[in-house]
Formats: sequence, C-alpha cells, structure tokens
Amino acid sequence: MKVKILEWKGYSTWHWDLTSTAPQSGYGYIEELCGICRVSFDGTCPNCKYPGDECPIVLGSGCTHNFHLHCILKWLEQETSKGLCPMCRQIFTFKEHAPLLEDLMNLKALIDGHKVMRERLLQNNDLEFEQFDGD
Repeated sequence: MKVKILEWKGYSTWHWDLTSTAPQSGYGYIEELCGICRVSFDGTCPNCKYPGDECPIVLGSGCTHNFHLHCILKWLEQETSKGLCPMCRQIFTFKEHAPLLEDLMNLKALIDGHKVMRERLLQNNDLEFEQFDGD
C-alpha cells in the first residue's frame, strides 16, 4: 500500500526551560507562574502582546522567585518597593545569564538605585519617616 501525502500541517509549542532554576534541595519544585501577575511564564505578561525574548524571565539570585521582566521592572519602579522582592521581602537581585538587554540594564539601574538609598539611610542614621514636632 502506497500513500501519497497531499498536505502537511506542522504544529509546535514552546516553553521556558526552568529546570536550571530548580533548587538543589531535591524537592524539585519549579515556579511556573510569575510572582507578580500570576500568569504562566509560557504566556505573556500584561505589558506584552506576544511571549518570547522581548520579555524574558528574571531569575532571583538572593531568593528563588522568578518574574516576567516587565512585571519586576514595574514593581521596582515604585518607591515603596524599596528594592525588595514582592514575595519574600528580601533584597532583590537577579542572575545575569545572558547579554543584558536595554530593559535588563534598566532593572540593574533600579536595583543599584535602591541599594544606594538603603546605604545612604544607614550612613546618615536617618529615620525612614520624619517625626512630627506638633507645632
């Protein structure tokens, strides 16, 4: 029996490879959702139209939380974030695993800016909030 193929339609899917971000403790839990927007990493963040390299995953190095690049940028741009992870409130730093895109350079600048503010507060021994004199 011979078969002649008249038409062929190929389909594919993709996903981020998060196996390298799994903790070495052996329990194998891998986050599959952004900690801020709660959308799958295979999907798009609220700011993007299409998933992919334009909005990569930012891997936390101080903590194990992962975020869409645009989500963590938006979080760290807020002064009230104080440069902390929105999930565990540790100082947020990220793993640099690829050449820095412009948005990743902006993320690095935001993190460095929060670090400078924390150091300035510690050096000046300033209170975080001004005291009310009552006058």
